[in-house]
Amino acid sequence: MKEDLRNRLTDMQYYVTQESGTEPPFQNEFDAHYEEGLYVDVVSGKPLFSSHDKFDAGCGWPSFSKPIEASEVTEHFDTTHGMRRTEVRSKTADSHLGHVFPDGPADQGGLRYCINSAAMRFVPVSDLEKEGYGEYKGLFT
Repeated sequence: MKEDLRNRLTDMQYYVTQESGTEPPFQNEFDAHYEEGLYVDVVSGKPLFSSHDKFDAGCGWPSFSKPIEASEVTEHFDTTHGMRRTEVRSKTADSHLGHVFPDGPADQGGLRYCINSAAMRFVPVSDLEKEGYGEYKGLFT
């Protein structure tokens, strides 16, 4: 499995998802990306976040107020780097995604899911049906 992922993922994708790494802030694919669509787990393909829940937190990584399905994003206590944080991982692939913080927009629930772009793949609304995510089109109508 790990060897398959090494061959399928970029070095950064592997580092982030399999080694709980972090990509550089402001130097990633989705920080300033606002096209309508789904952000899916780069490993499992499971839908994680909607563009409708994305906001600019100014932190250098894509930020979302909530996951599409809360059950697909698991939370874990993280004390790495001398900090006390809540790590978020994808349930299906057990991929490291990023962290969740209680400083998001109050009118959207108050959470900020700070997610590494390398942990996700973007599927535009126009490709949802073609890529097997047709059931999520209703999120964008």
